[in-house]
Amino acid sequence: MKALVAVKRVVDYNVKVRVKADGSDVDIGNVKMSMNPFDEIAVEETVRLKEAGKISEIVAVSLGGKKCEDTLRTALAMGADRALHIETESPAEPLAVAKVLAAVAKQEQPQLVLLGKQAIDDDANQTAQMLAALLGAPQAAFVSKVDLSADGVTVVRDIDGGTETLALTLPAVISTDLRLNEPRFVKLPNLMQAKKKPLEKRSVEELGVDISPRVNIVGYAEPKPRQAGVKVGSVAELVEKLVAAKAI
Repeated sequence: MKALVAVKRVVDYNVKVRVKADGSDVDIGNVKMSMNPFDEIAVEETVRLKEAGKISEIVAVSLGGKKCEDTLRTALAMGADRALHIETESPAEPLAVAKVLAAVAKQEQPQLVLLGKQAIDDDANQTAQMLAALLGAPQAAFVSKVDLSADGVTVVRDIDGGTETLALTLPAVISTDLRLNEPRFVKLPNLMQAKKKPLEKRSVEELGVDISPRVNIVGYAEPKPRQAGVKVGSVAELVEKLVAAKAI
């Protein structure tokens, strides 16, 4: 059984993101980049499934510029068998990413596709759902437990009222949540061994996918600093202030 896991290179979650002075984009110059944390969880889950003998091959895929190779090497160091880099220097919206992943999935024919529920840079939470629709495959989002068998996959996913359990036929698309697992620490020897694993490059044009943007970004702006609160002397004064602020 083959698993395809998608990973994205994003600004590290410990970095305070800043906007460029002209408001044209987010400033990522000399900023630490890393694998999207939710995608890291997806990689960890596929590796655990392989260690349990339920998956025979893990293919990691990423869309982006040359530096995406570093992210793919991390996935290989975690336990992926081979990597696929879809090269483009153009920014890709969720629909474009879903189309690229759908094209890759049709070529690779995986039984299971895993990716993070969202990327921490745009927080769109759209790619997995769009991918499932393009493939015509069953999907489960916000997954916190995976039980894979030859017949299908049973998952537990988070919902507003708690959790629900779903049984999906294969092939299926799963997006991972924080509660699914805790990714392993990648050791230096594993990073060195990952350099020997195959990393194939393909272009977006080879896949025949149009990734031109559908959204026109006017500009970026940082949120205004929060103002300090005030203490009130009584409930009546609190109500008066809320009414004045048109909060009630």
